[in-house]
Amino acid sequence: MSTTPDARPSADDLKRFRANYQGEIDGIELYRRLAAAEKDPERAQIFRDLMDTEKVHVEVWAKRLRDAGIDLGPPRPSMRVRILGFLADRLGPRAVLPMVSAMESSGFDSYMAQDEAGPPMARDERQHARTLAALSGAGAASPMTGDADVESIVRGERWHRVDTGGQLRAAIFGISDGLLSNLSLVIGVAGADPDGRFIILAGVAGLLAGAFSMGAGEYISVTSQRELFERQIELERQELEADPEQERRELALIYRAKGIGQQEAEALSARIIADKTVALETLAREELGLNPEGLGSPWGAAIASFLAFAAGAIVPVLPWFFGSSAIHFAASVILGGAAMFGVGAAVSLFTGRNALYAGARQLGIGLVAAAITYAIGRAIGVSTA
Repeated sequence: MSTTPDARPSADDLKRFRANYQGEIDGIELYRRLAAAEKDPERAQIFRDLMDTEKVHVEVWAKRLRDAGIDLGPPRPSMRVRILGFLADRLGPRAVLPMVSAMESSGFDSYMAQDEAGPPMARDERQHARTLAALSGAGAASPMTGDADVESIVRGERWHRVDTGGQLRAAIFGISDGLLSNLSLVIGVAGADPDGRFIILAGVAGLLAGAFSMGAGEYISVTSQRELFERQIELERQELEADPEQERRELALIYRAKGIGQQEAEALSARIIADKTVALETLAREELGLNPEGLGSPWGAAIASFLAFAAGAIVPVLPWFFGSSAIHFAASVILGGAAMFGVGAAVSLFTGRNALYAGARQLGIGLVAAAITYAIGRAIGVSTA
């Protein structure tokens, strides 16, 4: 829905303006935190430049709200932005750049659908997303100019080697799996009303079984994937040895498809093919979409999956180490539910959903699963008795 300059905004319009205003306030605070956390002066200045653009945007929505008689009060960044800022302070800006880039991409779609924002503000959001992708190393464009350069093209998809955002995502979902499965298991066993030692045994057994299963599955998966990728890279090496000129032409075509001029693409591909090591690395990235330096460690993936699952699975078991009364049962449910809500809220960092909604949804799913297993355990326990 849109408004004309003479029309008074509707309640839906004002709600949308408020959401836009809050989004820009969040952007300003986030870029400020990223600039403060960034150790490289040039990259920090880029974040400050992005922040200046958001300041222009926020005034657009602030004026519309003030003209409608809305008292804005002091700006308050959302909890999601505060969490992202905290992570940037502790883990570095690169850890959160994929999430921030996704936020900017969604801003482009939102503004394109609003007459009050229009293409100019939407283009700003899209350029922000591209700049953030370049800063995280995901693109072949210079973050300052948007133009392609030799170093960034050769670097290609190197960002996969240090995908902290991806590791963080995997850890959160691993914890979620362990928490949901073991909460259901522990509550289900407790429903049968056995001795407390059996509940602990079931919880620890579920933790170990699930964690080993996750770790082994991840080890096999990464090993198989790595072997496949290594085979593809070896075939590419053989093709490079057999016909380097053909590989040079293919590489030049790829760069031309990315918007680089024909002469520059030809010269660049010739320089790359001249060095066989650089050529193989570049061809693997550009033709196969692989990063030879970041194929993944099977043991690293297995250990990370094991620990993430175990961290979630231990939470509902902890109260049972101190007793097996109704109080400990309640503590297990409450502790597991709180952790479930926290994991759901953490997932919202990647999905862009409202943290309260995401947390409540995760909590609801966990409680429903626990209630079903409790009912089954109760029925089995009564039947056995």
